[in-house]
Amino acid sequence: MTEMVYGALPAREREPVLPKWWQTLDKWTMTSILLLFVIGIMLGMAASPPLAEKNGFEPFHYVKKQAIFGGAAMIAMMLTSMMSPKLVRRLAVLGFGVTMVALLLLPVFGTDFGKGATRWYSLGFASIQPSEFLKPGFVVVCAWLMAANEEINGPPGRMWSFLLMVSIVVVLALQPDFGQACLILFGWSVMYFVSGAPMVLIGGILLALIPTAQLAYNGSEHFARRIDGFLDRSLDPTTQIGHATNAIREGGLFGVGVGEGTVKRSLPDAHTDFIISVAAEEYGLILVMVIIALYATIVLRSYFRLMRERDPFIRLAGTGLVSIFGVQAMVNMGVAVRLLPSKGMTLPFVSYGGSSLIAGGIAVGMILAFTRSRPQGEIGDILRGRVR
Repeated sequence: MTEMVYGALPAREREPVLPKWWQTLDKWTMTSILLLFVIGIMLGMAASPPLAEKNGFEPFHYVKKQAIFGGAAMIAMMLTSMMSPKLVRRLAVLGFGVTMVALLLLPVFGTDFGKGATRWYSLGFASIQPSEFLKPGFVVVCAWLMAANEEINGPPGRMWSFLLMVSIVVVLALQPDFGQACLILFGWSVMYFVSGAPMVLIGGILLALIPTAQLAYNGSEHFARRIDGFLDRSLDPTTQIGHATNAIREGGLFGVGVGEGTVKRSLPDAHTDFIISVAAEEYGLILVMVIIALYATIVLRSYFRLMRERDPFIRLAGTGLVSIFGVQAMVNMGVAVRLLPSKGMTLPFVSYGGSSLIAGGIAVGMILAFTRSRPQGEIGDILRGRVR
């Protein structure tokens, strides 16, 4: 009746998705990711031809594959960044369930490609590493549980997340994949700390790592060999670490010149785990500092934006994802300069690898979705009593 007398209210036009996405996006983080990917293609053109020639492929075989995987990763990143936090959470829970099943079935259907650890499914034309896709889903699920723990009459989410973390770490350690296990443990610890865990408990977890590491050292020849190589004062120049550190030393400030490096012919993993050595040798310290600055931009800007977030789930999930992203980059570069024992981790968006690139695109897409500007008061306003 009211509409008959006064007329119906005009339909409110919804703001187009793309302009709204672009206005709320952290453009510095997006630009840094795209630059890292471009640098990865550039370094792949320098590092991968010797391996392609050795395996009977055309010189830029691996570069073309990296461009294809990278394109898929960029599409996944942008699509994920357009999602609402609620939709990201739903898809992450579903993805976590699928990848967890895939991880458990690795001993039956997986392969090690001669590297001593069963981490991959071989598809013939490509391979899939489930643990790479497990990480973002795990972080989001644990953040959801920890946030639910703070609700009135909520579930014991922290305890459930702890049990989930322990289960995954054990499964990864049995592959063995201690690098991914450490990333999972680190990401959970950061979220647990941010959620308000007591320092005594955090200290207890860290102390428990000492006997765990001793057990892994005594029970895994693969793990012991890497630790022994790291602790050995004499560095064998014929090992991968020896070649990598020598290449970094030879590069100096400006590098030996594009295409003039030799480390790519000595290392079988020059285009993956030791890509930073190729960058340091051919382009010098200048490019390495640019790469470090790009990673620092992504991590610090994401942290600062998450500090203003009022939703505990978004704050925890974003912090966990950013922390794992930053630490993975730090570990990869730390291994190349022998600050850390060899872990077999890729440098996000720079190293070659289909699973790493696409899973990284999904993870960074989640970070961009969680750090988008939203119409809310800052968390500092709550603490000052301005917003209730």
